[in-house]
Amino acid sequence: MDELATGDTRVRIKRLGMVDYLATWQAMKDFTNERTAITQDEFWLLQHLPIYTQGLAGKPEHLLQSNGIGVIKTDRGGQITYHGPGQSIAYLLLDMRRLKLGVRELVTRMENAVVDLLKDYDIQAESRSAAPGVYVENAKIAALGLKIKRGYCYHGIALNVDMDLAPFSNINPCGYANLQVTQTKNLGITDSIETISNKLIAHLTEQIYRK
Repeated sequence: MDELATGDTRVRIKRLGMVDYLATWQAMKDFTNERTAITQDEFWLLQHLPIYTQGLAGKPEHLLQSNGIGVIKTDRGGQITYHGPGQSIAYLLLDMRRLKLGVRELVTRMENAVVDLLKDYDIQAESRSAAPGVYVENAKIAALGLKIKRGYCYHGIALNVDMDLAPFSNINPCGYANLQVTQTKNLGITDSIETISNKLIAHLTEQIYRK
């Protein structure tokens, strides 16, 4: 693990590398349970080993067929999605009361961070009020989910960068049948996942901590 120096004292940014989902989920819960009103917010930047995660409202029928990849029922909102190497994940451990942010506003700012990142590459992206996430020409490029507990949030946003997209074909991504997925590599972006991840963190910081 290392930390990214940003000069911003409002949030501590940790780069965790390739990590197991269950262990990271537990670490987020522990951090949230132990934090206080003076605890600094944290962004965790990471990738996960291959895993499907199913949200609190997730329906098992959205896993269309088994392919040997495990499924974890987690405590975020939303349906089923896939995480794997080559996907940039930013977990946001925030004090929403201190930020004076509601859930809908936070989701909008997270989506706007990805839209702004893609705009840096002259790619037009959009969010959808009925289906949270970010889309490019009707294909989903970023998924998000949050858990709110005692005014604190955890989980976050996953941006597809340069990964094997095949596992998405075994699910209804985020509960939508025949939803296409894409990634930055397929859009002609050649920057590394490290570069794109740093840009993602910069845009998230700008969006969430703006007045």
